[in-house]
Amino acid sequence: MFFTLSKRFAFRLLSFILGLSFFIAIAATHHPALAQKPTEILWDTYGVPHIYGKDTKGLFRAFGWAQMHSHGDLILRLYGQSRGRAAEYWGKEYLESDRWVRTMGVPERAKEWYQAQNEEFRANLNAFAEGINTYAKEHPELIDDAVEAVLPVTGIDILAHCQRVLNFTFVVDPDTVAGIANADKSKGSNGWAIAPSRSANGKAMLLANPHLPWSDLYLWYEAQLTAPGVDIYGATLVGLPVLEIAFNDFLGWTHTVNTHDGWDAYELKLKDNGYLWDGKVKAFETQQQVIKIKQDDGTLKSELLPIKRSIHGAVVSQKDDKAIAIRVVGLERPGGLEEWWDMSRAHNLTEFENALKRLQIPMFTVMYADREGHIMHLFNGQVPVRSGGDFKYWQGVVPGDTSATLWTKLHPYQDLPRVVDPPSGWLQNANDAPWTTTFPLAINPDNYPPYIAPRGGMSLRSQRSARMLMEDKNISFTELLQYKHSTKVELADRVIDDLIAAARQSGSKLARQAADVLAKWDRNTNADSRGAVLFATWRESVDRKRLFAVPWSENAPLTTPKGINDLANAVIALETAANQVQLIYGSLDVPWGQAFHLKNGKTNLPANGGYDGLGVFRNVWYAPGKDGQRQAIGGDSFVAAIEFSNPVKAMVLTTYGNSTQPNSNHINDQLELFANKQLRSVWRSRTEIEAHLESRKLF
Repeated sequence: MFFTLSKRFAFRLLSFILGLSFFIAIAATHHPALAQKPTEILWDTYGVPHIYGKDTKGLFRAFGWAQMHSHGDLILRLYGQSRGRAAEYWGKEYLESDRWVRTMGVPERAKEWYQAQNEEFRANLNAFAEGINTYAKEHPELIDDAVEAVLPVTGIDILAHCQRVLNFTFVVDPDTVAGIANADKSKGSNGWAIAPSRSANGKAMLLANPHLPWSDLYLWYEAQLTAPGVDIYGATLVGLPVLEIAFNDFLGWTHTVNTHDGWDAYELKLKDNGYLWDGKVKAFETQQQVIKIKQDDGTLKSELLPIKRSIHGAVVSQKDDKAIAIRVVGLERPGGLEEWWDMSRAHNLTEFENALKRLQIPMFTVMYADREGHIMHLFNGQVPVRSGGDFKYWQGVVPGDTSATLWTKLHPYQDLPRVVDPPSGWLQNANDAPWTTTFPLAINPDNYPPYIAPRGGMSLRSQRSARMLMEDKNISFTELLQYKHSTKVELADRVIDDLIAAARQSGSKLARQAADVLAKWDRNTNADSRGAVLFATWRESVDRKRLFAVPWSENAPLTTPKGINDLANAVIALETAANQVQLIYGSLDVPWGQAFHLKNGKTNLPANGGYDGLGVFRNVWYAPGKDGQRQAIGGDSFVAAIEFSNPVKAMVLTTYGNSTQPNSNHINDQLELFANKQLRSVWRSRTEIEAHLESRKLF
């Protein structure tokens, strides 16, 4: 009897399930909300892709497609360089790049990194590459013929590019190794985290403000990525498949370039075709590779590249009986991209730190805030466990003939400088050591090895950053935006009163005229600031090594250095600067925006903002042009101000626009906002996006 009833029950249950399934299937055809939506990209009117993936692979595939749509020519050129084959594709101007990439072993190591990915994330990388290839097949007419040789790309190319960018540009730059001083390669940033106790509406806030060159592999790409279990908004460096600076409904983070020493140079003593190691001769690992170089007539020429490696790493120079080898962190830690992906999917500080604790990302300060009101500063990085010495010692060339200087281990997460929820209610970093992230000090440098970060300085930009936060105990979101755009010259507050007084007492009529101009100056670098050009020119003329009467002091970190050490020399430098400004611009009080420009293509706008030497928080770098004009080439790039209210409030800007493809409408389309000190509202909800929709792509 029981058996019969059970059979009847099972039959009825099965009939019910089949009927319900049929109903759902029919309903889904009439109600799209019940059907599984396809992957799609909604492009807003600023060229930002809002990607809705039906699953994670669909999301990564569409993200690759979107990046090609916006930066296809640049991405393929960067991937070609990461293969170490750029000279083969485009000629001898890429030869040094290929030598660097090959000597550092990037192409071979990228294959190892690819195999080391877990199966799920490797599939994501493959999907991103597939999106790139699909776009190229669908739109060959939009891709420059010169870069098509790089196609098709693979997941290995993505990891090679990641490695070249992170380990062999940010951790160690080839120009630094070669001893080349190049202002275009500057890397910096501002980052703030503000606790509820310090904010006007009781919500945590975050400011993301990286400073990088406005070209090449340093360009940011802004996007929103949405799929089951994830909805994130932010930016990544072009060609990378995950967001590096981002926020979701629960939390957000930004990075600054920290004072991280992730590479060391070792001097080797050569002997008998090898090098001395602990009193014995040790043989080099040697290899020869062939680099092909495209000639003007299209033919290929071959060059042999001999590569030597010591126990430390690759040999980068050799002279007489000495050689220099470098050792770089992170080459056996291939999980940086996945770590960023998991950071973006975190819902709280615990989950976020669980991702960070892997220490797969080789460097960068992490500045964090969340909806629960937590803020954090982490001096993130793969820091070698060194045998001794301070930061300055390891910045030099160290002996490479002894195992005593060879590091083989990295500090674990718990060893890194870190502070969560400081009593001050605020955290900041402007590329200084972690010790001055807030005041009163929350991280004691005496508790850490002396080589982990430098002591003995705080830049004027960093001091300006900290002072703005210290001086306002009730910061509103509107004030956060105002502070972000501050062009106040911190250096002027330290020296200008002394300079004006000395110039007015001098016998030089021109110096007295210059002093009058400086006395009327608003001490900013706004486009209409008169006197800023004269002061900046004076700063370039004066002997900066002996400038200050009072040097920086740990006991007065926010008010030193100050005063002028050699007033006579300072007045002579002011006369020199005044002559130069008068000659070039015809007036001592020329407005800043008449001399400094935001210029690209047909766009030419008066600039505002200054560079590190002036101590300006709104960081813009300039290169000299014709007739004394200066053109912006870097600095403020991607900017995001976020308030963790419900819903999250955010405003952003990608200074140079979200595309580099020829004929795109989004090259420099945000530059006027930048010139006007404005950010854009973030559109995250589908309703907002569709109200500002430019186009749609269905997959």
